[in-house]
Amino acid sequence: MLAQQRQAAILERVRTAGGARVSELAAEFGVSDMTIRRDLDLLSDRGLLAKVHGGATPGLPGSAHEPGFAAKSAQQRREKALIAAEAATLVGPGTAIALSAGTTTVELASRLVDVPGLTVVTNSIPVADVFYRGGRPDSTVVLTGGVRTPSDALVGPVAVAAIRSLHLDLVFLGVHGMSERAGFTTPNLTESETNRALVEAAERLVVLADSTKWDTVGISSFATLGEAHTLITDAGLPDPARAVLADYVTDLRLVEA
Repeated sequence: MLAQQRQAAILERVRTAGGARVSELAAEFGVSDMTIRRDLDLLSDRGLLAKVHGGATPGLPGSAHEPGFAAKSAQQRREKALIAAEAATLVGPGTAIALSAGTTTVELASRLVDVPGLTVVTNSIPVADVFYRGGRPDSTVVLTGGVRTPSDALVGPVAVAAIRSLHLDLVFLGVHGMSERAGFTTPNLTESETNRALVEAAERLVVLADSTKWDTVGISSFATLGEAHTLITDAGLPDPARAVLADYVTDLRLVEA
């Protein structure tokens, strides 16, 4: 395959799947990681895709760009599954928890359906659906009202009012991006307020974020890094980022993908 053909195929793969990792592309096209990185550099320079740590995503997303749920579901699947599995170890019977919207929290929900006596609060339609379809009869699922976003979150004054009346043992929060300067961020201004309400309702805040979220900054911050009691990410996180997060987060957990 000629380089130009490979680059066209890479671009189509990234656009179709919503993103791809360097290692996956190298295996698919039978070339080295370095070759793929050069391809991604070229495509990025042309404005055809956005390079992220370990791979690429479609286009050049601005701070207010919000991918849809399906597109995000296709990205970093293995990392998200491992992060969710680690997060599930924190939940015991009879716990009152909240799960924010996000593809990683949906992965977590699928691992919690058999936990006895859970009370689950969520502003995520897909998370609620997981529990409605497979949850135990002794579990209580509360789906907040609100306005639906492209990521299938329910946000706005109705969602915020419902969350602010609650006191929860654990809140599991998916994020769009994280950085030392901006903290945890989202590309949706209204979702930021809803996420802030979840942060304030938490006895313990657990952030779930794969390593590609590092140095991604959405338009609105809703929490500082130090407000996370636990942060679960994957071992693809660069060493400088690990050092920064270790200074802010008491319980930093890295899962091996």
